[in-house]
Amino acid sequence: MEALPLEVGLKLCGEIREETRGKLFSFARWQCWGCMMASKGDATKTCVGSRPDGLGCNLVNARYSRQGKGN
Repeated sequence: MEALPLEVGLKLCGEIREETRGKLFSFARWQCWGCMMASKGDATKTCVGSRPDGLGCNLVNARYSRQGKGN
């Protein structure tokens, strides 16, 4: 998978967080919650913003691939 632009990764990350908000029994919700807690809300320290290979977390990468942009 190719690296995704940071702004695209952050946009996808925000979309995923918004979709999972309030879903207590969603693995994705807890994954996003943990990432945001660990990064203290700093986008450059999230899974999307801090990886040197330019990829995001598994959720962001999957969504990026589904959009046909990760190949």
